[in-house]
Amino acid sequence: MPVPAPVPVPPQRDVPAAETSPAAGHTADLTVLVIEDDPASGITGPELSAAAGTRVRIRTARNLTEAGRLLTDDVDCILLDLALPVPTAGTATGTGAPSPSGGSGDHRPEPAPHRAEELAVLTHVLRIAPLHAVLVLTAQDDTELAAEAVRVGAQDYLFRGELDARVLSRAIRYAVERKRADIAQHQLTESGLRAQENARLERGLLPTPLLEGSDLSFAARYRPGRSRALLGGDFYDTVRTPDGTVHAMIGDVCGHGPDEAALGVELRIAWRALTLAGLCGDRLLSTLQQVLEHERQSEEVFATLCTVDIAPDGRRAGLCLAGHPAPLLARHGRPARLLPYEDGGPALGLLPHARWPRRQVELGGEWSLMMYTDGLIEGRVGAGSSQRLGQDGMVAMVNSRLEQGLAGEELLEAAVTEVRELNGGELTDDVAVLLLGRDPERIRRRGRSAPRPGPASTASAAPASASAQRPPL
Repeated sequence: MPVPAPVPVPPQRDVPAAETSPAAGHTADLTVLVIEDDPASGITGPELSAAAGTRVRIRTARNLTEAGRLLTDDVDCILLDLALPVPTAGTATGTGAPSPSGGSGDHRPEPAPHRAEELAVLTHVLRIAPLHAVLVLTAQDDTELAAEAVRVGAQDYLFRGELDARVLSRAIRYAVERKRADIAQHQLTESGLRAQENARLERGLLPTPLLEGSDLSFAARYRPGRSRALLGGDFYDTVRTPDGTVHAMIGDVCGHGPDEAALGVELRIAWRALTLAGLCGDRLLSTLQQVLEHERQSEEVFATLCTVDIAPDGRRAGLCLAGHPAPLLARHGRPARLLPYEDGGPALGLLPHARWPRRQVELGGEWSLMMYTDGLIEGRVGAGSSQRLGQDGMVAMVNSRLEQGLAGEELLEAAVTEVRELNGGELTDDVAVLLLGRDPERIRRRGRSAPRPGPASTASAAPASASAQRPPL
């Protein structure tokens, strides 16, 4: 018999026939591609249809060249004769079809060395049709070969001597369902592993506030706009330097993809290092702009930033704005209001020699300071509405929650939840909200409850570790 010509690799559709489940209570039609050089089984489509209880269409290919032309995406199952002539090296190599997970790699087991030649036709078919169920036909005395074929990737095997319409229809149904289950399990496993890896990576990049020894309360909420992501282009951080000053910042890299998320992490880590090194205000922001200019993917990328440095006594702060919305300050007994923003500078990455003036702000004895990204204020007010919440709407919303007595974690959770409800669903932009506060009464209660340090209790009087202050996300 002449050697078969190279077989073209047919395109694999996104959802193969083996992945498509019929509707409940309905048995779908089947299309079977039979590949054998002498189709002498004598079983016809009507016979199979009667045995299967549904219409079965049979296509017959006498060699791999014909099979390549007939292997379209509506084929449910391939019935392959293992006695077909072994394809040549060029034919068997092919170009490689996508694997069930969508990649180009083929991770199926290799045949045992002494069976490689006998199963060459099967490995070739599995390579050009990775998303189709494959049944193999073999002689009665080839049980070992049949078992090896299943191990390599076939769904089942049939002996020629036992081939009838009833057995074949049942085997085809079983093969299709098993292939569908294999593909679903493979995709589920890969998706789970990928999700675990991404979650571990992104969780490790989220900040842990360094506030050991501070009397200030801390709360944060973070919600990335990307589906199934833990990290977005928004970023925040809070640290306390040795002189007792508490530094906080929140920022937003333009865009919503993984590149923006990575740049946000770089800027946050750079800000923490520069702050601990003693930089503040314009010097710090100028250096951060240099980091941004070196790390961004294109010159169009910029980032907004808001930084505050709160004095050790907690009564005043310095404020710098780089194209970012002004924070919200709520003093005891007064409605919340936006801090002045007229003296802010441009976003980082826009102007090469920009300056960012630092404004002094009086906080008072009891206060809450909310810093946020624009994802909190750019949501819609009502599903389908073109009106956005805006800063004025946010201020009114926060004041209504303050009147209800909410504070800290509860205040942030209520605010983010209400913004989502007003938007009519999930927000498309990243949202980060940071809340710092000073409560003299809480400070006094903590001072009264703290043990007095003595020779044996100095270690136990140490403040809570920073890890205990990680915000719930």
